[in-house]
Parts: sequence; structure tokens; C-alpha cells
Amino acid sequence: MKSRRHIVLVVTGVLVAVLASAFVVLRWDSADKIATAASALAGVAGVGVALWAALPAARSAVRARETGATRARGGGYANSGIDAPAGDATPMEVSRTGDATAGDGGQAISGILRRPR
Repeated sequence: MKSRRHIVLVVTGVLVAVLASAFVVLRWDSADKIATAASALAGVAGVGVALWAALPAARSAVRARETGATRARGGGYANSGIDAPAGDATPMEVSRTGDATAGDGGQAISGILRRPR
């Protein structure tokens, strides 16, 4: 499948070709009116794209499912779930995570841990 960027580029090229053909075929008065309308539409579209680009993107959820078992030893850290920064507001979900075990001073979690970085 072609990328969206490629499709946008092709559509833009086709629109430019259609407008150029219309300007060649039409008389000056008609071409002038079409050029004015096309410029106005392009300006409104540009403002819309700029506003869209300025809005923050929706964050998708993070999921950990059916992970394997982990083990920490000697002050190590084991995680079979999700480890995220404390201020991260991303929706998170864990299910059927593997066993997380710690020995010899290690730390282990199998759920969600939000900790300062």
C-alpha cells in the first residue's frame, strides 16, 4: 500500500495539472476568477492544516499482555509489566503478566510502576 504522503503528493500534482490546464483553455476573465477561488481555498486549507498540526496528538494506550517471567538478583530490577515515568499520563493496562521474582536485594514488579526518572 502506498503511504499517505505519497498519495497526498500525487493528488496535489493532479490538482495543479488540472488548474494549469483550465488556465490555458479558459479566457483571461474566467481563469482569473478560478485562480482567485483556488487561492482562497488554499489559504483556508493552509490555516486548517496549521491548526491541526498545532494540536497535540492523541496518545495511544500502552498494554502489556501475556509477558514471560522475570527474575532479579543482587540488587537488580525485573519487570514483566510496564515501567513508566511518574508524570506520564498515558493510559496503561496490564493483563496476564508473567511472574516477577526478586532475590538477594533485587526488585521485581508484574503490574504498572510509575517512578521518578
